[in-house]
Amino acid sequence: MVEGDPSNKNKADSDVKGERVPNGCGSKDLELIPFGRKDPGKVSGDLEKGVSEKADFESAIELTGYGKFHYMLLAVCGFVSTSEEMDVISMSFILPSAQCDLELNTYSKGWLNSIIFIGMMAGAYAWGSVADALGRRKVLIAISVMNALCIVASSFSQSYELFMLFRFLNGAALGGSGPVIWSYFAEFQPKAKRGSMLSFMAAFWTLGNLFVAGLAWLIIPTGIGYTSQVFIYNSWRIFLLICSVPSFVVAVLLYFLPESPKFLLSRGRADEALDIFKKIYKVNTGKDENEYPVKHLVVEQDVIKSITSSDKPATKNKYKNMMSDILSNSKQLFVSPILKFTLISITINFTFHIGYYGLMMWFPELFNRFDEYARQYPDKTADVCAVTKYVTASGSQQDGKVCSDKIESAVFMESLITVASALPSNIIAVLGMDRLGRKFFLVFSTLTSGICAACMYLVYNKMQNLAVSAVFSGVISCGNAALDCLITEIFPTNLRATGVAISMVAARLGGIIGNIVIATLLDLYCPAPTFIVAALLIGGGLLCLTLPNTTREPLS
Repeated sequence: MVEGDPSNKNKADSDVKGERVPNGCGSKDLELIPFGRKDPGKVSGDLEKGVSEKADFESAIELTGYGKFHYMLLAVCGFVSTSEEMDVISMSFILPSAQCDLELNTYSKGWLNSIIFIGMMAGAYAWGSVADALGRRKVLIAISVMNALCIVASSFSQSYELFMLFRFLNGAALGGSGPVIWSYFAEFQPKAKRGSMLSFMAAFWTLGNLFVAGLAWLIIPTGIGYTSQVFIYNSWRIFLLICSVPSFVVAVLLYFLPESPKFLLSRGRADEALDIFKKIYKVNTGKDENEYPVKHLVVEQDVIKSITSSDKPATKNKYKNMMSDILSNSKQLFVSPILKFTLISITINFTFHIGYYGLMMWFPELFNRFDEYARQYPDKTADVCAVTKYVTASGSQQDGKVCSDKIESAVFMESLITVASALPSNIIAVLGMDRLGRKFFLVFSTLTSGICAACMYLVYNKMQNLAVSAVFSGVISCGNAALDCLITEIFPTNLRATGVAISMVAARLGGIIGNIVIATLLDLYCPAPTFIVAALLIGGGLLCLTLPNTTREPLS
């Protein structure tokens, strides 16, 4: 991880754990000076001897206090994560009901699950790069509006092809939401609380799962809606429409939040960052802005050099400079010493999300298949492969003429129990992330969830399937919180959104491959998917051991 401790000014060090950046000095040893000073004096990044006139980012954010503003920020950013997870997971709940309207079989269901991840791959890098060039807040508002409109449009789509198009565009919007919102939220947090608060925000993903499972349970089995010969708007479409509401709401809420002060400092805009710190101080303490003890923010010298060297007519070259920044940021991620962490981050995200989305998005479908088998053979037990073979042979997955979209409410209740099992693990993550560390939770989660994935092959009834699914959901959600913390922290501020975005591209690729592999092999060679997922999760868990420990370290 890139450090931000300016205490040793005369020693050349590195941007990442003791290695040196080829084109500049290490950020540990950067001399920090107040922005605008012609003569850099020896200014410590921390407040010296009780004097609070000058401060670096970490000291400045600590002096704002921790209170109302940060909790409001958590609520809004958490709601963004909730709406994102609702949009991703909602597809898994409509598959059994939409199979008749859209004439789906197991293979096309796999692609329908995957198309949103293909869109997320396309959008993640683009949005992340733009956020590193133009700022976090405006990008998040644009993403939220685009996301909501695409969900509404998909709910009205009457054909499989049109539905796939809008789900792809929906994914393109969502692709930027994750990397940008995590970067934005982390850049308001003091180092002592960053791990626990990022874990707290990760818990909102679980709330998204709970909300979407609860809505599906309340709406889809009711059969409400409108049907004619030329137009169908039934219960699963109404469910999708309601899922779009949170995205509209967060777009409005984000409008009232400030830009990231850490981002502004990385662009040399110290006066704007200081104004934001003053407003945060006022909200948290109830005191006047002028009582905020910091009067000058110190800025890394290489930031000032960068600003001075690129002093061009802003308006004329605005878009040219933005594209130049995007390309420059991307190149830096693939140059030593950052390269090592970029590659590890990509690999871990890929293997982790093959399991996370590969299995999680198929749980409602598996519950429905077990339910079909249990209704036909109430006194028999069968493993997941035997159940799949029965359902496929029965024709409900392939023959539109005998298609049935009637789903028992028990299927949605089982899904609700599965996602609810993640709540205790998220609470443990919030309480222990800054004590036990990110790597502990990530390694424990991936190894345990890998074992659970292998155990899926050994279940013989609905209850066993529910138990294994619940344990899997709990432990992998805990690991998801740790992974989000770790990946957010290992990249420096000027590369953070782009770095996280590239990691998210790998995550979405994992989601695509996980869903397609399961869809392809589930009916052809049933044992393969569970053991492939198990091996990848365990392998990714062992690779996590090579990442640095970022617990309670300052953001660079």
